Amino acid sequence: MTALSGAERTATTPRPAPRLLLASQLVFNIGFYAVVPFLALVMTQDFGMTATAVGVVLGARVFSQQGLFLAGGMITDRWGPRRAMLVGCLVRISGYLTLALAGSFPLFLLGAVLTGMGGALFSPALESLVGKAEERRRNTRGKAAGLFALLAICGEIGAVAGPLLGALLLDVSFSWAAVAGAAVFAVITVVLWRSVPAEAPDTVRGPPAGIRPAAPRGEGIAAMLRERRFVAFAALYSVNLLAYNQLYFGLPIELTRSGAGAGALAGLFAAASVLTIALQLPISRLTGRIGPGHALTAGFTLKGLAFAGMALLVQFPATGTLQLLPALLLVAGLCLGHMCVGPVAMPLVLDFALGRRSGIYYGLLASMGGCAVLLGNVVLGPLYSGATQPGPAAAWPWVVMAALTVIPAVGLSKLLPPARPAP
Repeated sequence: MTALSGAERTATTPRPAPRLLLASQLVFNIGFYAVVPFLALVMTQDFGMTATAVGVVLGARVFSQQGLFLAGGMITDRWGPRRAMLVGCLVRISGYLTLALAGSFPLFLLGAVLTGMGGALFSPALESLVGKAEERRRNTRGKAAGLFALLAICGEIGAVAGPLLGALLLDVSFSWAAVAGAAVFAVITVVLWRSVPAEAPDTVRGPPAGIRPAAPRGEGIAAMLRERRFVAFAALYSVNLLAYNQLYFGLPIELTRSGAGAGALAGLFAAASVLTIALQLPISRLTGRIGPGHALTAGFTLKGLAFAGMALLVQFPATGTLQLLPALLLVAGLCLGHMCVGPVAMPLVLDFALGRRSGIYYGLLASMGGCAVLLGNVVLGPLYSGATQPGPAAAWPWVVMAALTVIPAVGLSKLLPPARPAP
């Protein structure tokens, strides 16, 4: 029997519909944001826990998700995306049920860790499937960043709808909110089990059309780490997540400095989601025309300008109509930059993988971002302590971030994978 080529295997393998993958991201985020944003409030107000306990629980959740993305990518490549996604949903369900029963620090910690681990299994598998669908679009003259742009939009819609659902359920009790979140993930599990076809975990696709590896290469983490260009790309790109994370770390501190208070935070997050939903597709079409190198440079430049603007503005008191100006500029710059670089970088992972299983590549990209957030926030923490009052000291964390964005703005365009010919 004649062996099938990589392209022929891909053509004959059942594929999940792209709209199913996008809907999964939407519902996954609704379930996530209906519960997790309220953890700190519930732990402090309902159970009287300290800020240190809350910080440990939230930090453990972030680390168990972002820090384990690489492991999630490896599991995706070994098990296949379908099984990894299903197990990820089941693990997150167990985490939410644990949170529903939690009344003590150990149970909150266990529930948060299980919740993060579920995301670490689910997201690299989903991105791997979206990457394959995106590759098929590109090979048939589809738009280069279309599906990843839509994935970002679906995620933002979920990030807006989730807290609204959670706030309604929280009026009953946090336990009911957590049970409802578990029910959402149970529905996703059933839909994915019935709709996503099984794929042999050892299936290796041939390289993309027009691309041939210079030499035979293996699979797994060792082979990926030998790809120095990709490792360097992932390291520089990790600044993207660190920069975007300042919406959660630096923005509340800026609101304290300006006197706007925490009440403005929800409105600013809503503005960030509206910006993404409204502008992601037009920006993706623009970046598709200018090319990935220019798009990455433009995105990180926008982020750098936002941080540089903050470094100037925070030195002076802000009152009246100008009170929210620095925060609005920060949100706009970070969101616009994020919209430029995210949907461009994700499809590039496929070009780095050259037909090999891509879950581990997406996992490394996300894990490096998580490490950058952890290390960067450790450095920025002491600097932010002087940023709660107007003055020269308030500028330092923003100066550091502005300087960091220069590195990927200049360097990423030199680390792009070989351009594939037009199909």
